Amino acid sequence: MSHWILKFAMVFNLFYPLASLKAAPATYPTRPIRLVVPFAPGGNIDITARAIAPSLSETLGQTIVVDNRGGAGGIIGSDLVAKSLPDGYTLVVASSGTVTVAPSLYSKMPYDPVKDFSSIASVSYVPIVLVINPQASPKSVKDFIAMAKSKPGQMTMSSSGNGTTNQLAGELFQIETGVKFIHIPYKGSGLALIDLMGGQVDMLFDQLSSSSNYIRVGKLRGLVVAGEQRNPVIPEVPTMTESGLKNCDAGTFTAIMGPANIAPSVVKILNHAVNHSLTLRTTRERFNSVGADVLGGTAAQLDKNLRQELAKWMQVAKAANIHIN
Repeated sequence: MSHWILKFAMVFNLFYPLASLKAAPATYPTRPIRLVVPFAPGGNIDITARAIAPSLSETLGQTIVVDNRGGAGGIIGSDLVAKSLPDGYTLVVASSGTVTVAPSLYSKMPYDPVKDFSSIASVSYVPIVLVINPQASPKSVKDFIAMAKSKPGQMTMSSSGNGTTNQLAGELFQIETGVKFIHIPYKGSGLALIDLMGGQVDMLFDQLSSSSNYIRVGKLRGLVVAGEQRNPVIPEVPTMTESGLKNCDAGTFTAIMGPANIAPSVVKILNHAVNHSLTLRTTRERFNSVGADVLGGTAAQLDKNLRQELAKWMQVAKAANIHIN
């Protein structure tokens, strides 16, 4: 997990005062709010939206409409929000893939992740887990690497799309271990998971939140998970660190963002609503049940951490010589 997460994740949002919401102007919100998920249903970002939407709706007193707009590794849906009216009624579940990874890989982007969005609040952090079909022969990541080296360039690595965290995590794994995979991008990790369980592809570096249930019921085999400590959701799966793969650690942070230039008063209302929602037991249980850490925090903290993560992934992409035209 990134160090910045540990600095404020649990401190800020445990007892965020609801009283500040009562002082908010009555002019916002007065109608339903659209929360765009820039990926297909079933993946980590979709799970994040549907985990927080009920409590956000209750806190704000308005319907939260989750709108899946997948395509181009999350770029299409994110760009839709970047070009929306900055009135606070169109928001996006931003993530590492759309605001830090893709801008690090693509030579041309339709939006600037810093200039074209308003930071509102961080939501969650989920580690990456390497999953394979349970019928495959490798029982450990060591066995898996040995198999991959025995047939270079033949094993298929699925992802939720070009320029996503899934892809970059897999690319880092290849660099660190010296193996070579064929990348098969999908329109969302939900579709990639279906084909993985069906035996059409060999592996997926997936967010734990979307794979954990399949691992627990035996439909997928988890080989290794990012982080220094084992995740309580899948305690039997070893970590990258204990497997000697420290440089392969990767994860996905999620956040609520909107188009640039949303009024500060509206950002404040939304920030308070997100943080209050994250203190509710039902919301926290939804995230914890899939191995996600709850974050929260101020809009300024999110903006700062976004810039730091963007700089980090740009360095990684440059060092790995990974670029997408």
